[in-house]
Amino acid sequence: MQVADLYVRVSTDEQTKGYSPRSQEAVLRQYCQLRNITVRQFFYEDYTAKHFNRPEWRKLMIILRKQRGKTDLLLFTKWDRFSRNTSDAYQMITTLKRLGVEPQAVEQPLDLSIPENKMMLAIYLTAPEIENDRRGLNTKAGIRQAKKEGRYRGKAPKGYINKAYENGRRYIDIKEPEASIMRWAFQEMSEGLYSAEAIMRVANERGLGMDKNTFLISMCNPVYSGRSVCLPMSMNRRNWFRACIRL
Repeated sequence: MQVADLYVRVSTDEQTKGYSPRSQEAVLRQYCQLRNITVRQFFYEDYTAKHFNRPEWRKLMIILRKQRGKTDLLLFTKWDRFSRNTSDAYQMITTLKRLGVEPQAVEQPLDLSIPENKMMLAIYLTAPEIENDRRGLNTKAGIRQAKKEGRYRGKAPKGYINKAYENGRRYIDIKEPEASIMRWAFQEMSEGLYSAEAIMRVANERGLGMDKNTFLISMCNPVYSGRSVCLPMSMNRRNWFRACIRL
């Protein structure tokens, strides 16, 4: 009787689209039951498949190496649950085979001993990778266009808060008391009388709640000057801080 380890993976954004880990687990266990395959271990991953540097996958590989010969199959529902990176996937398949483990997608079964099936494997692995690349390009294009239109995308900087209109269009708005504290900090920085660390300490005493690194990065954030795109830092430091008092 064959012995299998089960691997279920969903990414954070996929969970909102109905890729239920319970559904995947049910499919895998039913597959094993119908074929008299003994289930040894179950691994649930909530992580991206762009690489294999995943917490549960690392744990799985440690176990497979330490308990070599105790697992015959590594089962998952589809190949995109296994990986969304073609080159990494081929290398990992080779590694698993050296450990005596056959990876298999129960809903996209392939006999990898047949050379022609490697073409189908390439399709199963490449399609999700292409989808990831296209989504990334579309996201970058959307962010670029939003910045051109003067809209801010992403988490609002300190002193602002993310909001949305009824039509779903997002924007950032003033958030007190952080906004007043940041305005005071920029005013003090523009005068140049005290160090950034001294100003940060007073700001934190007033309730800002920032570490040194975050504070220094915030002091150079172009959003505080009323712009949503990066600016060339050609102006001197005092003029820059004066421009940022617009918060």
